[in-house]
Amino acid sequence: MTTPLGHNTEEADAGGPEEPAPTRAATAPPRFAKPPSTASVIGWTGLSAIVPGAAHLRAGRRRTGFALLGAFGLILVTAVVLALVLRSNLGLAVKDSTLVAVTVVAGVGALAWFTLVLTSYVALGPQRLPQSGQVVSGVVVGVLCVTVMAPFALTASSMVTARDTVNAVFPSDPDPAASVAPVKQEDPWNGRRRVNFLLVGGDAAGNRTGVRTDSMTVASVDVRTGNAVMFSLPRNLQYVRFPKGDPLAARFPDGFTGDSGQGLLNEVWQYAEDHVGKGKGPQELKSAIGHTLGLEIDYYAIVDMYGFAALIDAIGGLRIRVEQDIKWGGHFGTAGTIKAGVQRLDGEHVLWYGRSRVDSDDFSRMSRQRCVMGALLDQATPSVVLANFGKIASATRHMFRTDIPRDLLEHLVPLALKVKDARTTSLQFVPPTIWPGAADWVKIRRLTARAIKQSENAAARTVAAGASASPTAASPTAPASPGGTPSGLAQGTTASPSAGTPAATPTPTHSRLAARPTPSKTPTPNDQTAKTLADACGF
Repeated sequence: MTTPLGHNTEEADAGGPEEPAPTRAATAPPRFAKPPSTASVIGWTGLSAIVPGAAHLRAGRRRTGFALLGAFGLILVTAVVLALVLRSNLGLAVKDSTLVAVTVVAGVGALAWFTLVLTSYVALGPQRLPQSGQVVSGVVVGVLCVTVMAPFALTASSMVTARDTVNAVFPSDPDPAASVAPVKQEDPWNGRRRVNFLLVGGDAAGNRTGVRTDSMTVASVDVRTGNAVMFSLPRNLQYVRFPKGDPLAARFPDGFTGDSGQGLLNEVWQYAEDHVGKGKGPQELKSAIGHTLGLEIDYYAIVDMYGFAALIDAIGGLRIRVEQDIKWGGHFGTAGTIKAGVQRLDGEHVLWYGRSRVDSDDFSRMSRQRCVMGALLDQATPSVVLANFGKIASATRHMFRTDIPRDLLEHLVPLALKVKDARTTSLQFVPPTIWPGAADWVKIRRLTARAIKQSENAAARTVAAGASASPTAASPTAPASPGGTPSGLAQGTTASPSAGTPAATPTPTHSRLAARPTPSKTPTPNDQTAKTLADACGF
């Protein structure tokens, strides 16, 4: 029997075959084993901020989840590789291109992680929660979105600060008149095994005109090993001479006398600014000190004393061994006393410790200033610098001035780390070794050359010991000076020039090497040697 609609009722009545109804499992989307709770939605969203893709996998979106996990793994591998590259060459971290790239990556990372947290939350289906759960989870996830962006924002801000500070301090286009060699990436030190830096402490207080260079130290660094020698010259060293061809050599053939007639070394900078030309102070001071020591001064850096105090505060103070009570404040030390013993001093007290004249003289101050520099070198570790980066950058930008080219900075950072871990000795040209009013110029040069030679010999012994322990140890790549002569000596000069001659007489290299300096017949000691900072300052 057939119905009007064409159905065979007999087959139906007889229990004939029917098409099976589609099963629910074949048509419904995947569902959670049980409805999600507010805590689980928040928890899985938070986990996704650490392990991208976790929330998507929990929601059953496997393709997206595994894709996020793979991308995250690739990011981790890339980060590890970059970290290893930077660890082997920290100089890359201060390149302008690196700072810009990190800033951009941090910005992109902030947006990416914000999007990741938001999409992870949506994938978990928060609309299935009760209204109260939706409100609570929405607020928590909103805070989480802001939180995950914070590290990226801090990184980008730090990179911008670092780039602005570095570019403000280190000139990208050095003064053409300055005696600064162009930087070659393949050989930044121009084939030299030593590089010499003049470190100046400048006092430009509001109650005086111009800059008074109260602290002058030359750091001569072996670029292969990082071993360094620091030479401190007194501010009241008189009648220094200038090399032949220098603008002030003809004006002061018998030694610098300046405007006052006293001719103190700390007057050279401002005299050159006033009489030679604006900006000539650093070059003339480099010239005078380099000629005095028999070295070629490559670069200078001047630090404002009050900015230096801010830097000390930025790193949390310095731990210094105070040999004896130091009164400070004015001419009579009425403000207070820095007690003898191991003290942690803030910036103001470090400044007074290094500069106080109460019951002491310039030479005692030089010794204390040397220990302050040594303590800073010893205690300004990478972890301390990173922890106080913003404060240090702010202090540095306002206290530091140099002719070190911007392009050299990436090579200077690894060298500075070498110096920190290497052997540093120091030598002061003070009485009774040298009398500032009647300095023995021959003796100064002889002591300088000997201190450098001793430092190089110590480095050679260290390298030899390492080579003996490890036959495969790499040999130094920098060329050694012929005959072992310290390569930091100014070209065309001997180690012992005539005391009365403004410029040293050029001599053939073989003659210079064969000649031995004759000890000067003076009543002052001739056996002064450089001491390590650990011995001199008790580090």
